[in-house]
Amino acid sequence: MATLLSYGLFIGIAALVVVLILGLVNLLKTDEGQPSRSNKLMRARVIAQFAVILVLILLAIVMGAFPGFRG
Repeated sequence: MATLLSYGLFIGIAALVVVLILGLVNLLKTDEGQPSRSNKLMRARVIAQFAVILVLILLAIVMGAFPGFRG
């Protein structure tokens, strides 16, 4: 289980980096769709950050960082 969560963490961080790069590239564009796209990318970034934090917490629980949650 810990191995699966570790892979999930790395995939989530990679997805977060991709969204961040797309957001930076979007800042350079000057078309009229830029503000809407920027808003969507920011929402995607927040969701990706939430997912990465959730996987990190689950990984910590599985690895025994919080003994009270393991039972």
